Amino acid sequence: MPLTFDMPLKKLRFYRGRNPRPKDFDKFWDRSLKEMKAVDPDVKLVKSDFKAPGVECFDMFFTGVGNARIHAKLLRPVKVTRPGPAVLMFHGYSGHAGDWFDKLGFAACGFTVAALDCRGQAGRSEDPGGVTGNTLRGHLIRGLANDPEKLLFRQIFLDTAQLAGIVMDMPGVDRKRVGVTGGSQGGGLTLACAALEPGIKLAAPTFPFLCDYRRVWEMDQAKDAYGELQEFFRWFDPRHEKEDLWFTRLGYIDVQHLCPRIRAKVNMAIGLMDTVCPPSTQFAAYNKIRSIKTLELYPDFRHEGLPERSDNIFKFMSNL
Repeated sequence: MPLTFDMPLKKLRFYRGRNPRPKDFDKFWDRSLKEMKAVDPDVKLVKSDFKAPGVECFDMFFTGVGNARIHAKLLRPVKVTRPGPAVLMFHGYSGHAGDWFDKLGFAACGFTVAALDCRGQAGRSEDPGGVTGNTLRGHLIRGLANDPEKLLFRQIFLDTAQLAGIVMDMPGVDRKRVGVTGGSQGGGLTLACAALEPGIKLAAPTFPFLCDYRRVWEMDQAKDAYGELQEFFRWFDPRHEKEDLWFTRLGYIDVQHLCPRIRAKVNMAIGLMDTVCPPSTQFAAYNKIRSIKTLELYPDFRHEGLPERSDNIFKFMSNL
């Protein structure tokens, strides 16, 4: 078995992260959730042209924080005799909710499925903006030079929680049987959603992004998905005079600090050769989860498709 390029597995199992946690972290998120709950979501369902036997497909729109209209794909069984389970899906960085087809397996088995389009990425959700700094690329650092409440991932994290609440309130959904899943950015959002919506029952993240930014920096892995960290310093703080401030501010959207809030049962997967989201950053999040949790390790795999992972997620969600 090859060694992880990061640190030995024995150390990974106890690693607790390097990125600072802001002193007012919990108050920040409690205040943010209060803002989210004050928003009238004004949910609209638009019947999709995509059709499948026994399943209804809708484009769903709702209003998120900052008055953004957020889009998600919604699938639900046609014949519902009693409230059933639901699963929320979150996509990878820069992407979108994906095709209808890859959600049919859950819908055919009686699940309501909602797949979010992250605001400002490749899907149909709005990004109202309202910040200074670059907009060419860099959602991770979007709003970093302003103040924590302008951080784009603050809004995206809240969108996941708001989507969960909307789905839980649907007539055909048993609100006690809702799970969340996703890979990379979707893995980070899976953990964030489970942390911000305590009613989530099961969470299945795969190699989560958005964890332990300072560790990424110290490993010289600020490239690929984390490349904008280097770009931020080159553009806005070339001598690193405010480095501690920036990493502390990023701490508000560091998923590892949200993980102690999670009540859901968690099944997580990590590739030990992952150079995009280094294993230690993912363990920083996993090791802070206090609820029931299991870990699937892939010693030879990087940030790529993991064999049997989709099957295992389906089996896990079948416990709802």
